[in-house]
Amino acid sequence: MMQKLHKTSLVVALMVFSFLPGSAYSVEVDQKAPKFSVQNLLDGEHVSLEQLKGKVVYLDFWASWCPPCLKSFPFMEELKQKYSKRGLVVIAVGLDENFEDAWVFLNQTQASFVIAHNNRGDIATLYDVQAMPSSYLIGRDGKVKLRHLGFNAGDKDKLQRKIESVL
Repeated sequence: MMQKLHKTSLVVALMVFSFLPGSAYSVEVDQKAPKFSVQNLLDGEHVSLEQLKGKVVYLDFWASWCPPCLKSFPFMEELKQKYSKRGLVVIAVGLDENFEDAWVFLNQTQASFVIAHNNRGDIATLYDVQAMPSSYLIGRDGKVKLRHLGFNAGDKDKLQRKIESVL
């Protein structure tokens, strides 16, 4: 019951924020990306946007209860395998309040990219996350190059073209 309450609370909060005019944290294309720091759950290392200066970052926000998020993980793994040698870093930030829900989700998919957990939602607030999943492509100059809400198979080509143009 409590788990459903947390999921419902996050969905309601995301819906409310999407209707608020001009959020103070709105992230737009060509704007400097807000700084963040996360701990990679796969190796325990800390990763910050500051230390990735000069790299291209694909930053994705996900939750265990989000079916499109599960579908996006193989795509992000593909991106990591295909573009990491060219400077792409993939970071997926889970927003589940319950850490165990995130682990159940992660056990359903393969991921060798940076996986983080941000149950406080402060990073999602900085990026004005309004849908699950939400992805942001950050260029080598530290500016947001793309903001993409949701995920379906039809998005792959568009996203890859944009990544290639930024690399």
